[in-house]
Amino acid sequence: MQCVRRQPARTKSQESLYRAQMKTTARNNMKHLGLEGDGDLQFLMNGGDLLKVRSGSWKKTRYYKLQEDCKTMWHESKKTLKSKQTFSVEDIDEVRTGRQTESLRKYTEESVEGRAFSILFKGRQKGLDLIASSEEEAKKWVGGLEKVISNIKNLTPQKKTEHWIYSCLRKADKNFDNKISQKEIKSFLRDINIEVSEDYGEMLFQKCDKSKCGFLEGKEIEHFYEILTQREEIDVIYEEYAKTDGLMSAADLLNFLLNEQKEDVSQNDALQLIEKYELDENAKAKQQMTKDGFLMYLHQPEGLISNLAHKSVYQDMNQPLNHYFISSSHNTYLLEDQLKGPSSTEAYIKALLKGCRCVELDCWDGSDGEPVIYHGYTLTSKVLFKDVIKAIQENAFKTSEYPLILSLENHCSVEQQKIMAQHLISILGSALITKPLGDQMPTCLPSPEELKGRFIVKGKRLDKLEDMFSESKTADEESVTEEEDDEGDEEDQEKKSSKTKSLKLAKELSDIVIYCKSVHFHGFEDSQDKQSFYEMASFKEGKAVKLAEESANDYIRHNIDKLSRIYPAGLRTDSSNYNPVPLWNAGCQIVALNFQTACPEMDLNRGLFLQNGQSGYNLKPSYLRDRDTKFDPITLPDGPWLKNKTLHVMVITAQQLPKVSERKSSIVDPVVKVQVYGVPADTTMVETQYIENNGFNPMWNENFQFDVRVPDLALVRFSIEDYDSSSNNEFIGQYTLPFNSLKNGYHHVPLLTKNGDHLSSAGLFVHIMVVDAE
Repeated sequence: MQCVRRQPARTKSQESLYRAQMKTTARNNMKHLGLEGDGDLQFLMNGGDLLKVRSGSWKKTRYYKLQEDCKTMWHESKKTLKSKQTFSVEDIDEVRTGRQTESLRKYTEESVEGRAFSILFKGRQKGLDLIASSEEEAKKWVGGLEKVISNIKNLTPQKKTEHWIYSCLRKADKNFDNKISQKEIKSFLRDINIEVSEDYGEMLFQKCDKSKCGFLEGKEIEHFYEILTQREEIDVIYEEYAKTDGLMSAADLLNFLLNEQKEDVSQNDALQLIEKYELDENAKAKQQMTKDGFLMYLHQPEGLISNLAHKSVYQDMNQPLNHYFISSSHNTYLLEDQLKGPSSTEAYIKALLKGCRCVELDCWDGSDGEPVIYHGYTLTSKVLFKDVIKAIQENAFKTSEYPLILSLENHCSVEQQKIMAQHLISILGSALITKPLGDQMPTCLPSPEELKGRFIVKGKRLDKLEDMFSESKTADEESVTEEEDDEGDEEDQEKKSSKTKSLKLAKELSDIVIYCKSVHFHGFEDSQDKQSFYEMASFKEGKAVKLAEESANDYIRHNIDKLSRIYPAGLRTDSSNYNPVPLWNAGCQIVALNFQTACPEMDLNRGLFLQNGQSGYNLKPSYLRDRDTKFDPITLPDGPWLKNKTLHVMVITAQQLPKVSERKSSIVDPVVKVQVYGVPADTTMVETQYIENNGFNPMWNENFQFDVRVPDLALVRFSIEDYDSSSNNEFIGQYTLPFNSLKNGYHHVPLLTKNGDHLSSAGLFVHIMVVDAE
């Protein structure tokens, strides 16, 4: 979270005071980050020139410098209206060394490899491609930035709050005298997202102004900070259980863990929490937990709402691939919309780092003999197929070690298909599946465990997989019917003649399609009779939703034996997404979404695949894997899927919500929505009252109750919006997780931005109770 305000012009004496104060501020912040005296950090704060690269003709020297808050980078700009520009270190997604972006590879020579680096940002913010004057300086820039990013990320929530409030208070001190007037206090409160009445502001100020001199300094500012950050709700909980001289003993903490959190733990577990999170060494020596230690625990993974055991792979990974939901991307090459958005290898890297396990490659003939990837018949830019494969190879298994499916939408000539096959084989090497595992014809798909670190090509194949185990040979080139490719956009499909066309397919490309052969869907009966386990159909969004609504059980049975891929309607030219939940309810595995589009549907995808170590593979419930299943999400007949639960949610407070407007006078009026997504009978939404003019520490204390019949398929989404009576509410943050990952008791809910990045310091505090329904 940033506290930004344009500073007024300063007199000479004020400038002198300001410079002295900035030195002190810088020293304090370096110490705060644990980087006092660090050479790389000092290098960043001194600043220096870097060559900024935008194109072959646009390469200009710019000055960069880390500001005194140790969080904000300043860089000069030659634009008339932007003489100074800043960005927060917290907005950096990655610092990448060398010529590892498309721009640097395209517009610079290999000789600058050791001096080049890139700063990539979260969301859609354009990255910076930079070249230092020497390899040694490049190492200092990269090393310094990585240290700052890492240390900020590892600050405790209390330290983050302290750091942020300290920075805001410094900015509120307009005359740099280390004193805060009543007027400056009110302005400061607006900066941190609170609007208070004149009476309350005066009361708060008078309470801290012990010296009665009309301003706060030293200990008075510290007292003001303590009042501001006091968590009444934590005080109440702590005091209820702190029965040992006003502190929590290990026995007291165990009592809290058993009674409130409903955890199956021992006193030894309580002792471990004290050892891990208590900051007061005296209390720790007595095996006690202070209120600060208790708050620290509640902010750590053990105190967050999601089951800690689900953060790692905990499901059986030895089932056939078709028994898993698979995190899947549509039009993976796009950074924006599908009409004119840029195609980029960065889009693949972003999707892969988010745990995506099925990416789409829309392949067309390139003008120089090299196949390219882009959205055909549109203004989207093109990227070389081989560059995409290289980027995939380098990043495929950084987040998940489980198999990656390369879904080819092939529009290339036979000649360029052969080149595609060459690139796939040469770049991916032995990691590419080019024949079935084992020496005999398989009878089912292999498991994610068997395919760890492997690439699977999905596309057309000229013959049956069984032919690999017979002595008959096919011709070098054959054709398949265009009808078998159901992956074109709907508008393209409408333009096609109703007659089936033949499409030439290179044998080299056909031969590396092993476990995911694309076929056309002609109905459930036809699929049952003719479709092999390694053959899979792709369904347009509308057709898939209709099947899920009207023939849910048939669709579920189909998906028990075969893989199904769903893709968004071609009419979604803005790259918006459909609701994936009804398709998951029908057992569809590859429900492909536009990963580049920030929306509630992507929140649901992120929420479902939050569990199981973010591996991108989630084992379907047993009744979506049983050939004789009677499960139907629409009619909900009796069966083992009905595990009626009652979910009690108390929305208590939120902390440090960001502003949604840059206007200084804009204060958010937060409202919380709690939504359950799942089978139609479980899908519902409730919301709190809105809290006026308080985004810093709003309190609701509102209770809600949900009946959840099929918890295995339910997701719970917490979202916070800025209430507006005259227009749509504005999004502030959200968090979605599987119902079965919810933990009972008092928990903080971390908040994510629209793009899925963590909102630093912001959070929601709730109480959860899941019980068997009566």
